[in-house]
Amino acid sequence: MILIKNGLFLIKNGLFLIKNGLFLIKNGLFLIKNTLFLIKNTLFLIKNTLFLIKNDMVLITNTLFLIKNEAAAAGTGAVPDRAGGDSPDPVCTFPPPTPILTREGMKKQGPETPGYRQIRERTWDEDTRAVLLAGDPQDAAVSVIVSGDKLEMRADLYPPGAEGSPLNPEGIRAALDRINVIHGLLWENIRRAAAVCNLNRRILRNVPIARGDPPVTEVLEYFQLNPNLKPPAAETGGGGRIDYRTRSPFIIVKRGQALAKQKSPRAGRTGRDIYGEEIPHDTIRPQGVSPGENTRSEGRYIYAAINGQLVIRQGVLDVQNSLVIKGAVDYRTGHIIFPGDIFIAGPVSDGFKIYSGGSLTVKQTLDLTDVITRTDLTVSGGIIGRGKAVMKVGGNLSARFIENCRAACRKTVRVESAIVNSSIYTMETLEMGDKGRILGGEIYALRGVRAGGIGKESGRPTRIHCGVDFTALQEQEKYGRRMRIILGQMMRLKQRAAEEAGRGAGSGGGAPGGGGPAPLEEALARLEEERKQTGDRIAAASGRINPGEDAVVEVRGEIAPGTLIEICQIALFVPEPIKHSRIRLDTSRGRLVTEPL
Repeated sequence: MILIKNGLFLIKNGLFLIKNGLFLIKNGLFLIKNTLFLIKNTLFLIKNTLFLIKNDMVLITNTLFLIKNEAAAAGTGAVPDRAGGDSPDPVCTFPPPTPILTREGMKKQGPETPGYRQIRERTWDEDTRAVLLAGDPQDAAVSVIVSGDKLEMRADLYPPGAEGSPLNPEGIRAALDRINVIHGLLWENIRRAAAVCNLNRRILRNVPIARGDPPVTEVLEYFQLNPNLKPPAAETGGGGRIDYRTRSPFIIVKRGQALAKQKSPRAGRTGRDIYGEEIPHDTIRPQGVSPGENTRSEGRYIYAAINGQLVIRQGVLDVQNSLVIKGAVDYRTGHIIFPGDIFIAGPVSDGFKIYSGGSLTVKQTLDLTDVITRTDLTVSGGIIGRGKAVMKVGGNLSARFIENCRAACRKTVRVESAIVNSSIYTMETLEMGDKGRILGGEIYALRGVRAGGIGKESGRPTRIHCGVDFTALQEQEKYGRRMRIILGQMMRLKQRAAEEAGRGAGSGGGAPGGGGPAPLEEALARLEEERKQTGDRIAAASGRINPGEDAVVEVRGEIAPGTLIEICQIALFVPEPIKHSRIRLDTSRGRLVTEPL
């Protein structure tokens, strides 16, 4: 056992030695890696040092080149003596002949011509480009081009050769003087471009060297249309969907709304080109607007004199108090909301609303969604509702037929052929054609009904209510519903107060806080006051419900069995057909009587 134990110990020590050897190898590799990294950094530093030495050599070369050129220029008198005293006029390094070259002149140039190398590099526009060339092909050169309006000159600068003369700003000035460029010279651009071209030995193109003053156009005063006058855009409904029915092509304005504003005149200014010649300015009057029908001018504004549609014809602003739609009401027109009269030549599609501040005339069928008019509604075709359709008319209502509608009218309702499954409310009379029938639904007519026939033996029953002010009846019903809610709230509060009083008596304590009325008592007092006011309103409405005791129901044809007729809330149920009859209220006996026509 001792031998085995010693053998295991030796094996453990051997593994430990192997582990230490591997660790030493790993450290050696790490040292080699660091050494290589240091060598790489050293080479990078050497490379940067050589690059800096190279740049210094380039700068030294360029400096020597400039010193040489300055010395050569000083020897020829190109640079004036700035130390003082009279100095000779600067001598241009460009040829003295007039440097304007035409296309024919360019054809005569050849390889032996000085500066031919620079000329050949560009495509020239006849009589617009001036070429300023040195006497030697090695000298720097400048070519300039003038814009068509003579308001700008741009230059191409060519560097000198190895032994050529550099660009001299004073020489460029003399050359520009020879071609009469005297206004708007950009000397900072010229000096900077010449230095860059000389130092870097590269061609610079399209350098602005002169810029004139453009003329400023004189603008006369005019009326500018209000930019906020735009047709309504489509609205976004629930779920982010766009409701295109809310989009409209019409511009609707209100009385007193500003339609246009007078723009102040702007003074003109004479320009000057680069040759110093004046450029006369233009005078314009912008396309503006002028006041027209139903508008007024006041101060610097044009206002709408009435509510209506803004129509612009050849710059004239008219406000129309009527809206004429020659086609149908659909997605091209959207909902119609207009403060005046509306005339629609085509049909009205389902889903589109019409709100009129005057009358509404529809020459074809009206698919009713929501229609509200302040005065009359006239429909040459029929009116068709979709169950929830609502119609409110402030004047007379006239249509060929009415189906599945709910209509309230302040004046007379005239229907030629039929009223089917509809609820009609009028403050005057309902008048049907000679063969017009009321089939199903409910009619409230304060002054009475005249029809060709009422009801049918099968189907939905027909109910006729006359002599009743439906507005007072609706008011009574509204306040009656409110009264029931108030009484229910009062009952619950009284029960709660009784429960709290019982808990307080059992505990021997009084109302919390002592002194003032409890919150429940205050709430009960408020509800009691509201109950009294609501009761007064119900009583007032009840006194106005039956003002039409002289109302009559006249039927030239037949009243079908199952029809209910009421006058001042006194009912007559028709068990058998009644023909050619008049039904009225006998106030002395308090019942309805039937008389033959």
